[in-house]
Amino acid sequence: MEGKAHRRRDYSPAGRISRIERDLSSCSLGSESSFESDTSTMLGRVTLRSRAGSAAKTPHVCVVGAGFSGLRCAEVLSEKGIKVTILEGRDRIGGRVYQDNHLGHLVDMGANWIHGTDRNPILDLAKETNTVASSIGESSGTFDELGEYMDEKKAERLSELVWGIIADAFKYSNDASSIPPDRSLEDFFVEKLEEKDLSQEDTKIVLQIARMWGAFIGDPIERQSLKYFWLEECIDGENLFVASTYKAILDRVGKRALASATVHLSTYVNRVHTRDSMLTGAPGRVKVVTNDDTLEFDEVVITASLGSLKRNEPAFYPQLPARLSRAIKNISYGRLEKVYIRFPTAFWDPPHGHDSGSAPDGEPSAFPFFSHFLHPLYHPGNPHSWNVELVSLTSVLPRETRHPTLLFYIHGPCAAYITNLIHSMKPTSPEYYSRLNEFFKPYYSRLPNFNAESETCRPSGILATDWSHDRLAGYGSYTNFQISHPTKEGEQEVELDKDIEALREGLPERAIWLAGEHTAPFVALGTVTGAYWSGEAVARRIAEAYGMGGGDEKVWKEDDNRATVKIGKDGETLNSVDVD
Repeated sequence: MEGKAHRRRDYSPAGRISRIERDLSSCSLGSESSFESDTSTMLGRVTLRSRAGSAAKTPHVCVVGAGFSGLRCAEVLSEKGIKVTILEGRDRIGGRVYQDNHLGHLVDMGANWIHGTDRNPILDLAKETNTVASSIGESSGTFDELGEYMDEKKAERLSELVWGIIADAFKYSNDASSIPPDRSLEDFFVEKLEEKDLSQEDTKIVLQIARMWGAFIGDPIERQSLKYFWLEECIDGENLFVASTYKAILDRVGKRALASATVHLSTYVNRVHTRDSMLTGAPGRVKVVTNDDTLEFDEVVITASLGSLKRNEPAFYPQLPARLSRAIKNISYGRLEKVYIRFPTAFWDPPHGHDSGSAPDGEPSAFPFFSHFLHPLYHPGNPHSWNVELVSLTSVLPRETRHPTLLFYIHGPCAAYITNLIHSMKPTSPEYYSRLNEFFKPYYSRLPNFNAESETCRPSGILATDWSHDRLAGYGSYTNFQISHPTKEGEQEVELDKDIEALREGLPERAIWLAGEHTAPFVALGTVTGAYWSGEAVARRIAEAYGMGGGDEKVWKEDDNRATVKIGKDGETLNSVDVD
């Protein structure tokens, strides 16, 4: 939940290039916001020569996964004249970008932010599709541990202190290579606050506010590595809330990818069998075993989530090299969940004579976009007094995207607790509604104008995500960088930046390539932008290996919206149908 952008210039050493910037300097971000990796360094010369000998026939590439990484990879490969087949385990495209209309209006169940506005291709797509992406400012409300609304000036003063320490942590992490691997961001906060002339009460509140960082990474602040905190830096510019959802962007990316590729939905990849070119002189055909077939391809791009790779899904034969296996083990995978609660009207906003309860354009809402509930001791149903973060879908947003809906963000152990409460229940069931309402009522009942006797203050619908139990999502949300124990004698040192680079490189000698948000440029790890860039980078590397990297790419036309879609091996083939 990146609600507030941090600017690299606020903490980058003057006259020095940060590690994030050095990583970017090895990539080319073109005028169209594309990511091009250096194929001469990421793909060995032997591999290039072996592929070049196969240029007489059109290579056939399998892309495993139809999320943003897989879709962008398929689009670029097709533009280069390469045959592409996408195998997707779900009955839809999009992966962790997904919308649901259970509440009567679309909401994003996965990504709902655009991270950074500086040369971001997802922002370009938003503009192309008239997607509403809103700058939400920095105002927020804070409820203390007793459930009282904190004085705004006090809350702002302490919040600014939190963001100042976070900026210091980024600078320190970028400068200091000798930070112990078990030192956390929380440790850094405690040390910095000892230097401040704060009351005991203010110190406690600052540490409570700091725990909102967990909603950025999907795990508690005490798990955030200080040594690798610099890997959490983001693209410069603002972070934008996608008020009209990602649907139009996903439709556009899907249309472009599927215009020339064939996609098999509901097709789960179980195993991938390869041969090593170091033994045979050239990679052999790769066998892909699905839930209902065995297929062969020249190259295979795996865009499965990091969580899936951690569970050896798909399984690789032979096993992955130790370096890749170690990288997959070392990098962490976060858990961020969302709970949407819709009401008949937005009772928390001041009345304006409108059914939605929201202010007309040009009139400010008294209730902030963000609210923080700090260490709620008043909530007996919250066993560890976990913080929760709240977004109001009426505040700040343009009129056409407003809904009388509250969006709660939960992470880590709290996310696990909530999803376990409702796992396997249908969202339409009374028990589903009751369990979620029981947990979140102590929060929304503290909002302005709440009246327990009023029908307008009773939820008309509740919908929660459950990525924590989603096999195809890897039982989580996205990559993060957690503390690790100091290495013992004989153990390999954990180097998370090198681990990311190892995943980026993949196994071209076995015709296996990895893509996804976990292989992105450092500045875009864990984001839709990062997934999109990673798919493009791998596609360009494959095309270059076959001597097909040159030439003009296809110019997309609005009527190029026909695709071939198959459901399973024996399912109906839908030729030339709209994919939106």
